[in-house]
Amino acid sequence: MRIIAGKYRGRNLKSPPSLEVRPTSDRLRETLFNVVAPRIEGARFLDLCAGSGAVGIEALSRGAAHVTFVDRSRRMCALVKANLDLCRIEETASEVVQVEAHDYLRRTQPRGAVDSRKQPLPWNIVFFDPSYADDYLPLLDTFGARASSLLTENGLLIVEHHHKKQLPDAAGSIIRSRILKQGDSALSFYQLAE
Repeated sequence: MRIIAGKYRGRNLKSPPSLEVRPTSDRLRETLFNVVAPRIEGARFLDLCAGSGAVGIEALSRGAAHVTFVDRSRRMCALVKANLDLCRIEETASEVVQVEAHDYLRRTQPRGAVDSRKQPLPWNIVFFDPSYADDYLPLLDTFGARASSLLTENGLLIVEHHHKKQLPDAAGSIIRSRILKQGDSALSFYQLAE
């Protein structure tokens, strides 16, 4: 795994030690960041089920102001921290939180609050990439119920999933605006309903 573009371009990242973790491929990351390129500069980015942290580090490399990495695994959180150190990313630009993604969203404070590093919420971009075998619906329902406090007005929730997995077109106050398929993977883009 490597960083594709931006400030840390070409840096190689440490890979997950287990085959249970499926990192987002370089090609799919490139597609993702081609789509969000106009939104990334200065963005607050949330990387849910962060794994190695490659997606969030790519966001920082391309100009995101702050990335919060969330993963339930202590080993994956340690890997994210190692990859942040490898790229020499300033501590103020990121936060690594070890907790279930669903629990993190339920505990996150509403619009106008600040996170543990005094960063204002909500996020401009949220990337959610759980195991393809996971049930996505509980998190999508929680996110949809709280979307107005989790996303900026023009913010995006991007969900990576297997291309055959059917996700809802709407959940609470979010609607799917786009699906991109590449190989066995797909990206579903959700935004606040009008």
